Amino acid sequence: MSAERNDDEKASSGGWLAGAWRTLRRPSLKYSLLTLLLVGGVGGVIAWGGFNTAMEATNTMAFCTSCHEMRDNVYKEYTSTIHFQNRSGVSAACSDCHVPRDWVHKFIRKIEASNELFHHFIGTIDTPEKFEKKRLTLAKNVWASMKATDSRECRNCHVLESMNPEFQRPRARKQHLEAMKAGNTCIDCHKGIAHKSVRDKVDEKTLEQLEAPLARYIREIPKSYTDGLARVEKREAEQAAARKAEIEAAAQVIAAEKIAAARSAANPAPTAADAAAAGQGTAKSTAAPAPSGAAATGGLDWSGVPAKTVTLFYPGQASFEWIQTGKDHGGARPFNKGERCSECHAKEVKDMGAKIVSGDKAETMPIPGKRAFVDVQVQAAYTADDVYFRFQWQNSPHKPVPFVDGGKMDPANAAKLAIMFAGKEVERAEQAGCWVTCHHDSRYMPDAPKKEQLASSPAASEIDLSQGLTKYLAETRSAVELKGGEGTARGGGDKLKGKDELAAQLGKGTFMDILRFRSGGDSENGHIASQRVASGGIPVKAEGKLDGDTWTVVISRKLKSDKPGDISFEPGQLYTMGIALHDDYTSARFHHVSLEFRFGLDAKDAEINAVRK
Repeated sequence: MSAERNDDEKASSGGWLAGAWRTLRRPSLKYSLLTLLLVGGVGGVIAWGGFNTAMEATNTMAFCTSCHEMRDNVYKEYTSTIHFQNRSGVSAACSDCHVPRDWVHKFIRKIEASNELFHHFIGTIDTPEKFEKKRLTLAKNVWASMKATDSRECRNCHVLESMNPEFQRPRARKQHLEAMKAGNTCIDCHKGIAHKSVRDKVDEKTLEQLEAPLARYIREIPKSYTDGLARVEKREAEQAAARKAEIEAAAQVIAAEKIAAARSAANPAPTAADAAAAGQGTAKSTAAPAPSGAAATGGLDWSGVPAKTVTLFYPGQASFEWIQTGKDHGGARPFNKGERCSECHAKEVKDMGAKIVSGDKAETMPIPGKRAFVDVQVQAAYTADDVYFRFQWQNSPHKPVPFVDGGKMDPANAAKLAIMFAGKEVERAEQAGCWVTCHHDSRYMPDAPKKEQLASSPAASEIDLSQGLTKYLAETRSAVELKGGEGTARGGGDKLKGKDELAAQLGKGTFMDILRFRSGGDSENGHIASQRVASGGIPVKAEGKLDGDTWTVVISRKLKSDKPGDISFEPGQLYTMGIALHDDYTSARFHHVSLEFRFGLDAKDAEINAVRK
């Protein structure tokens, strides 16, 4: 006791500090504070756990689809996408894409979600009709949010730097590489992958702003990516070389067999009748008979001429304006930067054709049963004076066109095959090939003018509009509308330049030279400039036949020409070439087409190379 009293006496001289000391030394209060801290701590943990559990519960699929707005609209769309069902068996829940994972941003997102609850209770989007009216606004809000965070939620699962280009299509591997270099982010290209796409509803200016690259998103290209790219490109080059060797070897075998057959026919083994005739002094002709299938050779020996398989696909209503417009074509950005169509699409043309021919994209008038693509074997050769092209493809059963009486658009021609070469002054031809001639206001295209519009068009007195607008080059028009919208048609069919200017353009090389085989009529050598012209070039020979299920067509003409609209070919030079096939009695745009190719006569970098015979 004396010790405590001494302590109190000592503390009494310390003022308020001494009083605090005496209070804390009281046993009852000390235990009360400890109890309060313990209870408060446990209560805080429980409260925090309850809050966090409740917050996590709002991230579940069950919660997200508990309101009919989500369940009956976006959830239904999502269940048919790759984010719900795919070969890996891993699906993404709503929160994986729409809620940040880190706690701070997650908490902020939950606060923002209170606005969505408010609109739920007042019925802002409580019917499908109301939802559709708001869909674009809702989508743009999500796009802007993802853009601002460098697609943070996408990168929870997908990281550009970790992607292996060996398992990507050429277009994907190229675009991912460009995205890292330029500063693009996932949402710039991948809108509409989990819900109904409304990207095409956005005006072009807004879309350009939304998808503009940002310097802060530029990434260093990892060595793993460049190494993978090198491996896949090497493998594809080896496969192409092996395939080419197989084709050449097969061609040599066929050529040897034909030579042996011709020799046998010219010098048959003597028969008893021959011997008897010889004994009587009768002469017997040994001239070789005309080789079978002569109509399919063009008079040229095709043995030893390499063949290249070119896939022609159905293009639908994908016009020259369409491919340059971002809301229509996801590849508009690289195309407008100068990339060739084939750089992105060469290995996926079959899939493209299947999507378009079904009416799922870029086609409002699908033909039931029409094939999505046609594989064509192409050979090219030349002599001192002439150039030859040989094409072979499989015929297909007839599929009637539902919007044409009789089901055949061109009853006189079961097949028409055309090849087109770009003049030296045609802009973007090296990128797009014959696509530069196909416009949004041509016949059977979305903005094709009506008959009365054609009749009153200023161009009616200068070009033939009796069958509607045919193919033409943008250079022959004073203006071409790319974007359209607000009642404005896309294209420039009625904005024809003056006669003198058009004549000058033709003389300088602003044209596409077109050669065409027609199974039911004469061959054609014309050009495309202000319109499609079927004649005017030097004579061309085009012959072909259907042998069983295989069509064989040979087109040939002189190498040199002085006619307007004709290309003159020189060895070693490259020319942009495209191929189009109207099979099964079709006409106009209902054909199959190739991407652009570089053609040459013994030219080093030619993709279709003519060999000297």
